[in-house]
Amino acid sequence: MVHGGASADGAGPEMRIGVTGHINLSPETARLVASELRAHLSGMRDGNGIARAMVGVSCLAPGADSVFAEVLLSLGGRLEVILPRADYGRARLGPADAATFEDLLRRASLVRVPECEHAEPAAYIAANNQMLDAIDHLVAVWDGDHQALLPGGTAHVVQTALSRDIPVTVIWPEGARRS
Repeated sequence: MVHGGASADGAGPEMRIGVTGHINLSPETARLVASELRAHLSGMRDGNGIARAMVGVSCLAPGADSVFAEVLLSLGGRLEVILPRADYGRARLGPADAATFEDLLRRASLVRVPECEHAEPAAYIAANNQMLDAIDHLVAVWDGDHQALLPGGTAHVVQTALSRDIPVTVIWPEGARRS
C-alpha cells in the first residue's frame, strides 16, 4: 500500500485520492460534478488544517474519472492512471471520449496496467483494486444506486473501499442525472 507518502516537493505528506463514478453523465451533470469536485479537493486538509499535495489515482474512464482528472490537474495535483488493459482507450472509447482520454493520459505522471489475463469484468476489478491499494481517500461520483452492484462498477468499488476502511466521499449534486 502507498499512503501518505512525502510530496514530490518534499513539503510533507501527499493526499492520495482515488475516484470511481458513473460514465454516463449528462453535460450539465458533468459541470455540476466538476464544481463540487473542485470545492471538495480544494478543501482537503491534513489534521492541522494545512493543504496537502494531491495525487489523484484514476482508471480514466469517461464521465466521472475524466472530470475528476481535469479538476485535479487544474488544481495543480498530480495524476496517476491505472488502465484495466493496455488497449483500453482504443478498444473501448468513442472518438470524443478517446480524445479526452489521450490528452489526460499524456498529462499523467504515471501509467500502470495490472497484470490481468482476463477480459472484463476481471480486468476492471483488478484495476480498481490496484487503485484502492494506492489511495488514502475515495471520491465516488455516484447516485447511490446499490441495485446495480456489478463487479467493477461504482457501487462495487464503494463497497470494497468501505470494507477496507478507506474513507469515501460521495459526490452527487442536486439536479444531477445520468444520461
